[in-house]
Amino acid sequence: MAIDPVIEPDALRDLGPFRLLEAASLEGVGRADIARVPLEVWEAAAKSGETSFENIGYWERAIAALGIDGSLPAVVFDDGRLTEAARVWFILQYFGAQAFILNGGWAAIKDREDVRGVIPNSGTASFKARPGSGSAALVDRRTLKAELDADVRIFDARTAGEFAGEDLRRNSRGGHLPGARLLPHTNLLDASRLRSPNELRQLLTDAGFQSGDHIVTHCDGGGRAALAAAAALRAGYRDVRAYYLSFADWAKDESCAIVRD
Repeated sequence: MAIDPVIEPDALRDLGPFRLLEAASLEGVGRADIARVPLEVWEAAAKSGETSFENIGYWERAIAALGIDGSLPAVVFDDGRLTEAARVWFILQYFGAQAFILNGGWAAIKDREDVRGVIPNSGTASFKARPGSGSAALVDRRTLKAELDADVRIFDARTAGEFAGEDLRRNSRGGHLPGARLLPHTNLLDASRLRSPNELRQLLTDAGFQSGDHIVTHCDGGGRAALAAAAALRAGYRDVRAYYLSFADWAKDESCAIVRD
């Protein structure tokens, strides 16, 4: 059985030694034992041709700079939105690092004295990437376009306005991928916590997903897609991929079909 990508604060005491990573505000929480992920840099790098996920050396160095060498699990937190923590989790696990999203964000542990096992960040480590070895896989536009008529189920984690094509964000075209099922990422949350496996399973069932489906998640820019992938895994789905570049990448290619309600 796959490991739940989300960890509850109470479970940290049983995790053993781990790295604690921050994916939150620009200011940070100011803890020397916590490595802060440069979100802006990572987000831009993932969308750049020179530093995309195909540039394994770049991401090995970026992950090693957080003090991650693959010997200890990493627990990622953000300010409670969970999308930024999920973004970092997805990248780490894709390249083979064991990682968890902290449910509830920083607020869930900042005043707890029973959180033990945090290994201070000691600076740059040595990390050997294993692309595609995580529980959630990665899919690109070309592959997904070829699979639309096959046995794949698209999990659109955007808003209803984006799905209908009313909210274009910064895209020249709006709407949704053919056959996509809408399940906004906010429905996956109860305040700043990702819902329980049973609740998530019911939400996906109600949205039209079935056990054994080959699921591809997407949003507009990666964070919500990553959280949707984590939610699908937590709900018990095993064949989960994220279209990390998401709708912004799809919409710019005029050969990619879009449905507008």
